[in-house]
Amino acid sequence: MAGRTELPSGLVTFMFTDIEGSTRLARMLGDDYGPVLGAHRSVLRAALSDFDGVELFTEGDSFFVAFQDASAAMAACVEAQRRLSAHEWPGRDAMPRVRMGMHTGWARPVGGEYASLEVHRAARVAAAAHGGQILCSGATALSILTDGVPVPFGTVATLPAPTVGVDLLDLGPHRLRGFDDDERLFQVIAAGLDRDFPRPRAQGGARHNLPAALTSFVGRRPEAAELVNLLDSHRIVTIAGPGGAGKTRLSLAVGEQLLDTYPQGVWTVDAVSAATGLAPALAAALGLRPEPGRPMLETLLEQCADRRMLLLLQTCDAAPAACAGLVRMLLAACPRMDVLVTGREPLGVHGEVVWRIPPMSPADVFTLLSERATAARGGRPGPVDESTDLARVASRLEGSPLAAELAASRLRLFTAGQLVARLNDPIAALDPVSGESGERNDSITASLDWSYRTLSVRAAGLLRRLSVFAGPVDLSTVEWCGPDGLGSLSELTEKSLIEVVPGPRYRMSEQVKSYASRQLSKSGDEHSARDRHVAWALRSLDAVATDTDGEMRTTSLTEFTPYVTEWRAALRWAAAEGDVTAGLRLATALDPWWREHGGAREGRDQLFRLYRRLDEAEVAPADLAAAYLVHAGLADDRDERVRFLERAEGLALETGDRVTLMRAVVGRRLTLLENRDYEGAERFCRELMEQAEQSGAAEAALPAVITLAELLCRRDALDEAADLLGGARQWEASRPEDRGRRTVDWLLGIVALRRRDLVAAHDHLVVALRSRLRHGFRGAAADAVAAIAVRCALGGDTATAAVLFGGAEAARGARRTSMFGTFWSAQQLGLRTALGDAGFDTAYAEGVGLGFDRIVAMALAVEHPDLEDGAARFIGSVLRPS
Repeated sequence: MAGRTELPSGLVTFMFTDIEGSTRLARMLGDDYGPVLGAHRSVLRAALSDFDGVELFTEGDSFFVAFQDASAAMAACVEAQRRLSAHEWPGRDAMPRVRMGMHTGWARPVGGEYASLEVHRAARVAAAAHGGQILCSGATALSILTDGVPVPFGTVATLPAPTVGVDLLDLGPHRLRGFDDDERLFQVIAAGLDRDFPRPRAQGGARHNLPAALTSFVGRRPEAAELVNLLDSHRIVTIAGPGGAGKTRLSLAVGEQLLDTYPQGVWTVDAVSAATGLAPALAAALGLRPEPGRPMLETLLEQCADRRMLLLLQTCDAAPAACAGLVRMLLAACPRMDVLVTGREPLGVHGEVVWRIPPMSPADVFTLLSERATAARGGRPGPVDESTDLARVASRLEGSPLAAELAASRLRLFTAGQLVARLNDPIAALDPVSGESGERNDSITASLDWSYRTLSVRAAGLLRRLSVFAGPVDLSTVEWCGPDGLGSLSELTEKSLIEVVPGPRYRMSEQVKSYASRQLSKSGDEHSARDRHVAWALRSLDAVATDTDGEMRTTSLTEFTPYVTEWRAALRWAAAEGDVTAGLRLATALDPWWREHGGAREGRDQLFRLYRRLDEAEVAPADLAAAYLVHAGLADDRDERVRFLERAEGLALETGDRVTLMRAVVGRRLTLLENRDYEGAERFCRELMEQAEQSGAAEAALPAVITLAELLCRRDALDEAADLLGGARQWEASRPEDRGRRTVDWLLGIVALRRRDLVAAHDHLVVALRSRLRHGFRGAAADAVAAIAVRCALGGDTATAAVLFGGAEAARGARRTSMFGTFWSAQQLGLRTALGDAGFDTAYAEGVGLGFDRIVAMALAVEHPDLEDGAARFIGSVLRPS
């Protein structure tokens, strides 16, 4: 090399270069490699000779050069790279890619060579570089910068002459092989040089590329522990779940926990952002560069072949086929590599363990929402009294982290109470307005659009049709919704749009349902889909309400309950735009549920909506009369009740329907009772029973019989009440809407209690209680428990009686039969006298705290009276239950 030949001394800058992938290049070029290597040497020597560099030795494709001036060394490297790029090589793949590294330190030559540790440090800096890249140590950068202060990490510094136009990019600290301390590395940037390179190849440097968290990671500790255990025994685990469920964040948390388990690191690659392909993206993360004439995948497989490392492959649903192909090859070629995948559907790779991410717990959602809401408000906490409403918001978000983040941003505009009132439509309540977002996880709509676009035509259609169902559905319902229901269902569950719940049943989250409903409306099929849902509701009603031989079954809220949500949804549509007759049938069927669960207002509202559309349909008088009777029973004032009873009576007279006529007329007794005209009510009931007998519809007068028996019991005409009730048992058994309540048995039990006949009372009340429980009449069952409390009191077990009274009244059933309010009060007063105020209050409170299920169990466990032990037995006309 021409120029200076005296070896520099003092503060010396050492430079090393070599060709990246020289072995591969030589194998590829064969005999042509020699000329390429020679040209490379000539270009380097010509460039370095202008900057007083002293070449110490050249071995193969490597150069070792010393400079007295650091700026000259850097300028020499830049010029050398430019000339290498400008040289005419035999072909693009034949161009040698040269890596260069510099370090500055104190050294003195001895015998024509350097025996300084700084030389070794310079060699390690060069080894950390990639082909075409120039790296320098912090010492070199410091000696060049005029102010002597290195720039902050990740920023660029402009250098003085002779390196004008050259900048330094701080790459941060790295551990060089053979050195215990970290070395801060800088990349030289200049016109004509490549700028984008993988991270430096420094041994002991960064062992992961996990992004720094911008927000706290809330909850998910059990889930993270479960995934760690799965990776201990399985090489590929897929976290599958809907968009916004927190799959990526959870996988990163797991990766952080496992850093010490994988010596060669934990590396994350996102299929969405891997624009150049998955293999190049992973190679870049690992610090690998393409080799001349060799596919990047081969280089990747070779480099990872014996590495103990974990790959986090994110958002695989963006490119499922490419992800599956890469994973198969990596697992086959790299036996020590494990893979944790995230996506909305499994990859379908052999050996894959699919782990469905569960919703966050309500407590964790509350914590996440609270933290994010505080941040969204600029670090200011919300109102002191917000916690209750915030908990209600959290409970409505279905465990979705995305929904919690969106809800937190909405709390800048609304109070938590205002927000929870809008969550029946989560998309309208939570999504940013149009134009605010567009990224995949910026909104519920954008997240679901991502999945919806990948669906087949049939699966998309099934998703839309299922959105009209209010709750989970079974397989037969899915098949009812259209052709190829099973195949489409499988696709929807694989893509995490439908969740499989125990049963099995198939559930759509409220967020997916809200989205699918919008798609249904856009498709123009909403009317037909909702009409079909009404038809399904009527079919399910028929299946529940009738036996296989077509006979009406005993009304049972226990059997109704799984269908009530769907029937109510179908009724709302029928009342608004659907079939009026179907709506009246559904309203009639829902009557006992509304009565039991306090839904009278809902029932009346839907019936009024149906009445307004009567001109649009031909409704059978029997269906309309039945609806009027239901309405009368739900009415909250006397005038409304009388008005609809009269309407039902008028229709019954027109059609000659004796049973409906009797049911309408019997409703008048309630007005007499409200006016406390007990004599008039008794007289009315007797006349009505006689008319019913004469008209051949005696059983239709059962409500009048029940009322008359209550009135007789009230004035202690117990024998007549018992005889009357004994004759009414068969009537009750003939009425499906009444026999489940066993009101006759309950009243016979009351009569027996008034006579102090504990054996008969026990028998009748237990029968009534069991039947009411079995058929789901909780309020009536509470009445039976209260009556059993009286049985215990009369039998001397005052403590149990007080506990049972507390549990029964906590269920708000003990005073439901107002006719016996005085009777209950008198019995409790006797218990308070026997136990003392403190004793009664303690036992009563115990009953309140036990919960109704345990109270019922206690009532049923009351020992049957034993005649031989002196239990009272009244020999009279009270019938033993059949």
